[in-house]
Amino acid sequence: MKTKKIILLVFIAALLGSCAKFLEPYPNGNYDSQTLWQYQGLVQGLIGYCYDNINSNNRNYADNEGVYLDGATDDAVITSSTNVMRRYAVNTMTSSQDPFATYWERDYRSIRNCNLFLKDRRGYNTKFIVTQLGNGFDRWNTLVRRRLQGEAFALRAFFEWDLLQRFGGKGTDGNMLGFPIVTDIYNATDVVNIPRDTYDNCVKQIIADCDSAYKYLPIAHRDYLVAAVDLGYAGGKYWNRLDGITTRAIKAELYLTWASPRFNPSNDIARWDSAASNAKKVMDFKMIKDVTTPLGNSFSPTTGVVFTNPNSPEIVFGTRWNTSNLTMEKLYYPGGFQGTASVGATQELVDAFPMANGKPITDPTSGYDPTKPYVNRDPRFYSSIFYNTAIAKKNNTGVNMYTFENWNEGPTVGKDAAGTKSDNNRTNYYIKKFVFMGWNPTDASPSSVTHSKFIVRWAHMLLTFAEAANQVVGPLDATKYGMSARTAIQYLRGRKTYDNLAGLGTIVPAAPDAYLAAQAAAGTAAFDALVRNERRIETCFEGIRFYDLRRWSTDATWQTMLNQPVHGAYIVQVAGTPVTYTYNLNYLVENRAFPSPWNPIPYSEILRMNKLIQNEGWPSWN
Repeated sequence: MKTKKIILLVFIAALLGSCAKFLEPYPNGNYDSQTLWQYQGLVQGLIGYCYDNINSNNRNYADNEGVYLDGATDDAVITSSTNVMRRYAVNTMTSSQDPFATYWERDYRSIRNCNLFLKDRRGYNTKFIVTQLGNGFDRWNTLVRRRLQGEAFALRAFFEWDLLQRFGGKGTDGNMLGFPIVTDIYNATDVVNIPRDTYDNCVKQIIADCDSAYKYLPIAHRDYLVAAVDLGYAGGKYWNRLDGITTRAIKAELYLTWASPRFNPSNDIARWDSAASNAKKVMDFKMIKDVTTPLGNSFSPTTGVVFTNPNSPEIVFGTRWNTSNLTMEKLYYPGGFQGTASVGATQELVDAFPMANGKPITDPTSGYDPTKPYVNRDPRFYSSIFYNTAIAKKNNTGVNMYTFENWNEGPTVGKDAAGTKSDNNRTNYYIKKFVFMGWNPTDASPSSVTHSKFIVRWAHMLLTFAEAANQVVGPLDATKYGMSARTAIQYLRGRKTYDNLAGLGTIVPAAPDAYLAAQAAAGTAAFDALVRNERRIETCFEGIRFYDLRRWSTDATWQTMLNQPVHGAYIVQVAGTPVTYTYNLNYLVENRAFPSPWNPIPYSEILRMNKLIQNEGWPSWN
């Protein structure tokens, strides 16, 4: 096997011990880093390999980047006591169990491929259309090589952003650090011992790569943006690949984090402004350009997202899909409905959903009744959570498939009660979000559906814009961006739910729901609290809140924000006509005990490279 000149990042543990696995990311192991350039398919494979790293185990939310990551927040509780994310949350995880180490490896393997493609523009200068197909040969070759060049920059930015979000933090030297920036190539014989770059330098590197990508990529992969003669080499066939508008979305999310209290102690408003302006570019594309497409799959800001539609126009960037997959359904349903109930929602999340009038349950005028805690709630609650006596209806409107019985005591014990069976969750709140309501395991021929992960979607950009614009110009001022922060949240609250239920109030800007209007009038601080809660509700179980809590925290507040106990509902059935229930909504389920607001740098990498500085809070991992 020829490996002398292959790109290599030797801070991966298994690299030297099993070099074939790491040195040959190509379809045929007989090719090395020199001969691959003779085969355009192998050169394209460098980029395809990076997408495989995004898609391989990432086609739904049932992973440590999705709902299990939420299980390490105040939104969810993982049922299994041996699950590594649950061990992380209660501080019983050892260095050999680190759930984040695999992403360090994945990200750097992908960055290596991008660097190989970009080095000396060898990827860009490859001929990808090797057979002349008429007068369009040069035109099509240019389309392909520009797209691949842009994707190489965009993918490098994507994986760099992943590294920064996971591993960025305060080092034991007291400095805010990111990841080791690697844009060059290394040979197998090189000794690599690279320190972590500063957090700010990592941000600048990602921004630069996004901007480089934008110069080459089409604004979006849509057939309506492409001449008919070019559809074989551009357009919607590349729907699940990075495009120009996605690089704006990456920048928006990056700037939002960089602007947040944890990383922006001086409150540099320019960072908030950049987050808002980049998010608005994505929003404008969706709301102005994508709504006019004649393809029958046009975007509408009033329509709710359908998580079982991998071609949903809500998607800015998503994974490829799994066909006929039941992972999400079985993950959330209890054993009584042929599920495993692997994760349950917390009382804290349930309490975050407002009432149907838009007011939080803590507002004395909201109408909330703790003896009937699930009555007249925000319609988004009913699309996200199954609660005691909730009914799972086929396709949300058809026959009753299952009724949840979550009571812990009474004349009988409910079949779905927390803790009574290994396939019941621990909180008495079962998750509905992402579930295909057409699946009924008792049907003679149960239906299934595709699932994918919406890594970036339009609603994320609404939330990013609202949070950032509110900090720059307040919730009511639309003069700078053409939309106010209030209007962005109005769209979010007013659009239809996942179950196609009507949203809160109206999305007409002149007539927002009353509570939203009141919070906007109350000023920046009050509106920021609302935005944070809206973000929690909208993105629950998507693996986003884990990082939100950390970017919102400070050295003085992180313990309060992260290490709070989480609760469920303890329910007693009271015999009578009709049957009633009493609810203890302060039922302790788990105490959280994170040792640090930062994830650890993988222990194996600390051992291998003595220039790496560990994050604070992990003394035994040094």
